[in-house]
Amino acid sequence: MSKQNIHPDQYCVFGNPIAHSKSPLIHAAFALQTGQAMVYDRRLAPLDGFALAARTFAAEGGKGANVTVPFKLDACALATELTPRAQAAGAVNTLRFDNETILGDNTDGAGLVADIVRNAGVSVAGKRILLLGAGGAARGVVLPLLEQGPQEMFIANRTVATAEALVAQFADALAHPGQLRAGGFAQPDGQFDIVINATSASLAGDLPPVPPGIFGRHTLALDMMYGAQPTVFMDFAAQHGAQVRDGLGMLVEQAAEAFYVWRGVRPQTQDLLAQLRSAL
Repeated sequence: MSKQNIHPDQYCVFGNPIAHSKSPLIHAAFALQTGQAMVYDRRLAPLDGFALAARTFAAEGGKGANVTVPFKLDACALATELTPRAQAAGAVNTLRFDNETILGDNTDGAGLVADIVRNAGVSVAGKRILLLGAGGAARGVVLPLLEQGPQEMFIANRTVATAEALVAQFADALAHPGQLRAGGFAQPDGQFDIVINATSASLAGDLPPVPPGIFGRHTLALDMMYGAQPTVFMDFAAQHGAQVRDGLGMLVEQAAEAFYVWRGVRPQTQDLLAQLRSAL
């Protein structure tokens, strides 16, 4: 059977807005690199119509989808089966359609860990980690970070109760009591090895009000946002001696993890990451 006769499998990314998404570019590159017969496009779902849009796509023969803002909770509710990491996150960014089964997964945390450990070359094991924010973006990365065996992890948030609820949720996953703590933005004490900004402050050009003493020469400060210019958080961290990194690597790595969930093949990310970086 010649290649021309093979109908490529259909995938897409759902969001609102969605026109800015780099996912089609990323997955097209992965498909080419790994020789997978698939096509991937963007789909704008109505704010109150995600479930219908996803079910329609699956009925048309769609094999899987990525899910971005603001539908990650809707995707979690739609899934008939959740992976442990999606269950822990309470949010889904990857769906796999298999007859009647809709598998919900969350590859954000795995993407973040891969970017820190493989791309930045920084080990998480035995380190002090500060996670800024306790919303959906933060929730998705707590379990994968804990699985790396950090010495301690502090979740700082404007509303302390939200951060404390997150600590309570992951109590069973801790290696020792006190490994995961919570507090306000002003509370973290001493220098941290890794500081992750999971707040949306960078979108508004704002900075979480953290003490500058959390950064040092050995700190990796990572902002989940990315753009052509460093974020305010990255500038602030760099002024206080930290090595800085944006969220582009996390974006590519979580896509590679989603690709693996769908196709069982793990694409290489280095070249594509360099290519996307130079195109920003």
